Amino acid sequence: MSVLPIRIYPDPVLRTRADEVTVFDADLARLVDDMIDTMHHHNGAGLAAPQVGVSKRVFVFGCGGREGHIINPVWRAVGDETQTGPEGCLSIPEILEPCTRHLNVVAEGVDVHGESLAIEGTEILARCIQHETDHLDGVLFLSRLEPEDRKRAMKAIRSAPWFTDPASTLGDGAAIGGRA
Repeated sequence: MSVLPIRIYPDPVLRTRADEVTVFDADLARLVDDMIDTMHHHNGAGLAAPQVGVSKRVFVFGCGGREGHIINPVWRAVGDETQTGPEGCLSIPEILEPCTRHLNVVAEGVDVHGESLAIEGTEILARCIQHETDHLDGVLFLSRLEPEDRKRAMKAIRSAPWFTDPASTLGDGAAIGGRA
């Protein structure tokens, strides 16, 4: 297992819909293990395959007292209740803005062996499921922000050292801080 380099905004892979996973093999299992290592290394709550430059519908999570992965996820809200709270992204370092998400969700998909699974999430895990699934659809949390919050985030991004000088990121090419 190894820590993979994180793709940083505005890398085009972050805005591209990831491909469905159809092959369940040792390479997929290794990708999931490497993504978990990478998420832990950067203290993330989750990590989607496009964030490490892989166009596959896979994400890992480690929050809300749970850790795991899901492949080809589809989620649905449970109830109408929402939550607004700070959200950030390993691919957009040092940016943290209030984002509204569903409070409770269920994600269905498969594991690395192609076996069906469902993950029920509330609060931080629900936020993570929605955030990471957005990554798989080529959507960044910036587009979910209220206009004034997005404007503030974009101003901070444009002046961030990692945006103006990509060599300022960590030596392994990964994000400086932030949460997935």
